Amino acid sequence: MKDMVWDRILSVGVDEIDDDHRKLVSIFNILNHAVLDGESPRYVAAVLAELINCTVWHFSHEERLMLKHRYDAMDEHQAEHQELIKSAQDLQQVLLRGDKPMVDEHIEFLEHWLTEHILTADLRLGSYLSQVV
Repeated sequence: MKDMVWDRILSVGVDEIDDDHRKLVSIFNILNHAVLDGESPRYVAAVLAELINCTVWHFSHEERLMLKHRYDAMDEHQAEHQELIKSAQDLQQVLLRGDKPMVDEHIEFLEHWLTEHILTADLRLGSYLSQVV
């Protein structure tokens, strides 16, 4: 699987959110390389934990901005955040139990998980924040 590349398509037009997204893309790429390079399951698990932890922090950051600027779609956006974190944590639990190693299918899931949220909910948020900030 190729690295995820940050480009203008992923930009939501709000620097502080885009900076967070760049960091998440970077961690995703570290995870992708760990799987491709056959790193130890413990290392892969550590990188996945970092990705999840940074995502939780990022979602909290977005939610603070939504509250500050009275984003009317906050409840829906926040529910999507919770669903995304749960799906990543479910994957993490499968891997930690040792049921199966992380494979390309998991990487593709996480790439879709990250980009789909950016290209839908976060673009709407970015558009809103660009108008009110």
